[in-house]
Amino acid sequence: MTDIEIAQSVKMKNITDVANSADIDEKYLELYGRYKAKVDLSLLDDKKHASSKLILVTAITPTSAGEGKTTTTIGLADAMKSIGKDAVVALREPSLGPVFGVKGGAAGGGWAQVVPMEDINLHFTGDFHAIGAANNLLAAMLDNHIYHGNSLNIDPRRIIWKRCVDMNDRQLRFVTDGLGGRINGTPREDGYDITAASEIMAVLCLASSIKDLKKRLSEIIVGYTYDDKPVTAGDLKAQGAMAALLKDAIKPNLVQTLEGTPAFIHGGPFANIAHGCNSVIATKCAMAVSDYTITEAGFGSDLGAEKFLDIKCRYAGFKPNVVVIVATVRALKMHGGLKKSELETENLESLEKGLPNLIRHISNIKDVYRLSCVIAINRFPSDTDAEINLLIEKCKDLGVNVKISTVWSDGSNGAIDLAHEVVRLCEEESNKDFSFLYDLNSSIEQKIETIVKKIYRGSSVSYTKNAEKEIAKLKALGYDKLPVCIAKTQYSFSDDPSKLCAPSDFDINIKNVKISAGAGFIVVFTGNIMTMPGLPKSPAAENVDISDKSIISGLF
Repeated sequence: MTDIEIAQSVKMKNITDVANSADIDEKYLELYGRYKAKVDLSLLDDKKHASSKLILVTAITPTSAGEGKTTTTIGLADAMKSIGKDAVVALREPSLGPVFGVKGGAAGGGWAQVVPMEDINLHFTGDFHAIGAANNLLAAMLDNHIYHGNSLNIDPRRIIWKRCVDMNDRQLRFVTDGLGGRINGTPREDGYDITAASEIMAVLCLASSIKDLKKRLSEIIVGYTYDDKPVTAGDLKAQGAMAALLKDAIKPNLVQTLEGTPAFIHGGPFANIAHGCNSVIATKCAMAVSDYTITEAGFGSDLGAEKFLDIKCRYAGFKPNVVVIVATVRALKMHGGLKKSELETENLESLEKGLPNLIRHISNIKDVYRLSCVIAINRFPSDTDAEINLLIEKCKDLGVNVKISTVWSDGSNGAIDLAHEVVRLCEEESNKDFSFLYDLNSSIEQKIETIVKKIYRGSSVSYTKNAEKEIAKLKALGYDKLPVCIAKTQYSFSDDPSKLCAPSDFDINIKNVKISAGAGFIVVFTGNIMTMPGLPKSPAAENVDISDKSIISGLF
């Protein structure tokens, strides 16, 4: 069966029963039918699990062979419940762009999914639409201000705020608008980002309350004046209306796994172009109602985990107890030089050549951040015992245990050993030596260089003239003490997606730098990263359909 057929075959619990299993009273719920609910923020005022353990799931460098990080995260949460632990999972929301682009559905897979799968992958509770509306309201108010006299003295050539849409649409990357005469606005070069890359998404995911949301929204920089002063959403008096559009979107969504484990799904910034974590509020809600919260960060430890630890944890005050690193034999063999068509046969030589990728991710977590970790091998039917044993032996040499995960085919039963290992590591309280990668008082360049050298293992950083100019401007404006969020390919430790496995001694070229003052970080662009993806030659949308009885098919 396909993922969507499996999801449709399972009878879901009423969401009020799911909430009750997590001791969430119905008074906190705003129901969206029988199987989805928003959770009121007052829950955080009334409940607090001071001893809740936080488990972060990350992965090796992704390949087209697939790693199954979200699937493993969901299966682990189910397994924790299965062994009698009070566990909740917290995940990001899927974006429509990737759902209809390359990835297909993004709610787990096989027998480790969150449901209702179709709703979660499509419109869900409307959060992305609200974020897009708030983003585009700000853009409309900005251009309207210029049209009606421009009392703030905004330079139309120096507007940095883009409109957004939650779809992969390369045609919108660069546009010229305001054409057709004065009555239709001021002509200027413009563009669109995908909604997941909007600063509004980052603001929503890092805000701690409505009050904090409004403050962050007001601090968003939309452009600069003719005399080089920043113009904010607060200057345009837009933050109140934007917050009003986000009044429901800021509330986390409660759904369930196939096995009925409560799941908070909220926010969806990409890790290659944003900070890659679900919302602070959703994670706090999960920790408030459980002894164990299992969450994930996007892509590998060099992207999602680094941003989770250095941005999200810094702002929210989190300290993970354990990190799970998901790997597959297939992906490691690709890092070792095999083509995707060659992965079905045993190849210990290629596996050994690809192992440095896993070893580096282990080192990032264990040696750089000083956190305990366990390797979860998402096992495929083609993996041989010899390949699995080689992985186990190599990791044992590093003092890290390996546990096999078969949650795609076996659900919670496929991660029982992994769950016991996570519990064991949590009980060791081994996160007391955790430290952030860099000091906020370091210069922007020092922070970038620290990430490049300590996490990516590059040897140097170079800057374009434009990047140098932007950094100098941010220093002059006093924004140099913020954390940095590096936008980089997910397919390599370097900024070149063709450099697989564990490259070292490379240069990272910084092409541009942009302030996200509302979110509270500096976005640093490398390589050919774009904030508006395009669809592939044969997009996943071609396989999606709906029957006469409104049954959706083809999501994955």
